[in-house]
Parts: sequence; C-alpha cells; structure tokens
Amino acid sequence: MLTACIFDVDGVLLASPHEQAWRDALAGLADSGRFTSSLYQADVAGKPRASGALAALRALGVPDAEHQAPQYAERKQARLEQLVANGDVAAFPDALRFVQAVAARGWKMAVASSSKNANDMMRAIRLPSGQCLLDVFAANVCGRDLPSGKPDPAIFLLAAAELQTAPDQCLVIEDAPAGIQAARAGGMAALGVARNGDAALLHAAQADLVVTSLDDVAIDRLTAGILHVRDA
Repeated sequence: MLTACIFDVDGVLLASPHEQAWRDALAGLADSGRFTSSLYQADVAGKPRASGALAALRALGVPDAEHQAPQYAERKQARLEQLVANGDVAAFPDALRFVQAVAARGWKMAVASSSKNANDMMRAIRLPSGQCLLDVFAANVCGRDLPSGKPDPAIFLLAAAELQTAPDQCLVIEDAPAGIQAARAGGMAALGVARNGDAALLHAAQADLVVTSLDDVAIDRLTAGILHVRDA
C-alpha cells in the first residue's frame, strides 16, 4: 500500500528556468547550442549544483572540467536568480491537480529537491486558497546539505522519515533519471514524468510508471499500490 507522496520540484511541479540558466552560463566555456534538453535531463537534472556543473562540462567535453565547474555553477546560480526575479517560473497545471487529488485522499506529502532555489520558487506560486505552493506539503527537505545527492536515496529517505512513513509506502514523483534511481535505491515506488520526450531515459532508470502528464495517472488505484494510466 502507498500512503505518502514525495515530489521533486523542477520539471515535476514547476516549469522553472534551471535548464536555461545552465545553458546561458556556458558562455565562454562551450557552444550553448550543444546544451540540449536531452543532455540536461540525462546528465544534470536532479543533481546538486556542484555535481550538475561537473557532469554538464564533462558531457560537453570541456577541458579541465573539474577546475571550471565551480565557477560555472556560480554563474548558473546568478543567472537563475535573475530569471526567477523576472517571473520566469510557473506551476504545471496537471501537477497542481495531482497534488490536490492526492491531498483529498489524505496522503502525507513532501517536497524533496536538490535545488536550494526550490523553496523560493514554490513561494512564488499562489494557489486559489491564498496559500503558496510550499504551504501544502507536510515536509520540506529541499536544498538540504546531504553527504550525497541523487541518485543516492538520502534526500528521499529523509523526506520519508520526516513524514513518519516507511519508505515502501512512499511514491516518488520525478522527471530525472537520477531521481528515479534514487527512489528505487530507497525502496520506494517511482513515477516518472516525461515532459521533454525523455520517457526512454526514465524507463531505463526503472520507473514503475512513466507518463507525459500527471493527469494520466489512475489516482484511484494508487492507494492499493498500483501505478497505472487511467482509462480513456
């Protein structure tokens, strides 16, 4: 049985400018046109900032990537803050509907993103109730300093502990292969959201179910631990 849901933020709940910030920050290091959405999803998404910077530069074949990565990460952060300040953040409507449906079933919910920017971005999303998006979650472990980032399961295990729920009763919603791998390593069910044509990557990471929209999930079957698409 499943009784709790743990959400990643960027790419699951929010259409954030993370990918654009990583791409823009490449100036002087590599051709930004080579930083594709596929590269972002496969090598960067879901990882802590330092790990993502190094992974991106290695994937792009940048010389001396280890030395260049810290400054690249700093430039990315500065660019992201500019984009967020400009209002370039929005919630996915299907995600808000899914959160509402899960909450209506009495499930505990947590957010667990490696990003230290996740909280500010969720505070910027206002709900019809007057709450901000961050307010609806019982536990928030976004941006915590942990020994290892995804695909290590530490952040999801911490979220489960703060929800006081056994890992095998938790469903993790992720859009990145590293996040799916982290959920599976933690003994949790894993639902992949392929918003960028990357379903194959999520399947390869062993997601229990992959959808292109959270509207496609059969909510009424989740409590029994069944991940299935809803009937047409």
